[in-house]
Amino acid sequence: MKMIPNRKIISYIVTLLFLAGCGQSQVSSIQPISSIDRSQVITLYALENYTDTPRAGMRASNIIEGLLLAKGYQVDNQINKNTQKMTQAQKREDARTRNNRYIFIGGVSEWRYKTGIDGEPAVSLQFKLIDLKTDTVKWSAVASDSSWGNASIGTVAQDLISDMLSGK
Repeated sequence: MKMIPNRKIISYIVTLLFLAGCGQSQVSSIQPISSIDRSQVITLYALENYTDTPRAGMRASNIIEGLLLAKGYQVDNQINKNTQKMTQAQKREDARTRNNRYIFIGGVSEWRYKTGIDGEPAVSLQFKLIDLKTDTVKWSAVASDSSWGNASIGTVAQDLISDMLSGK
């Protein structure tokens, strides 16, 4: 005689599988940013915006600045300056003229609400911290996250950026 699983058990399993796929977060980093000397100034530019969402790079950079400051880093905010058309080499030179040690750059690949019933927020980011004295990447991270339909992009982005900076 074959045992047929209880419908209630099957319902729980299906629900758990569904919930496991709803809120996804993935972070990859070479090391935590905490290994960077906090006494040195980081020049922060608006992230490159590779999305269809206007000013997504500036929005993400604004969150980055707040979290870096909260962690005790010194930040030279160049987010709102007319640097959108500057190349990476020009940004490096600009930061050197300010006598800053590091430059924080990167990009936003996704910053939107997904289409569908719930309209879940989705964010995808890439960061690089470059040591201007040695011209080497001292820290980098890439991450993406999505959440429930009742979450905001700002909340998802702040949690994701915090995880990226923590090396989680």
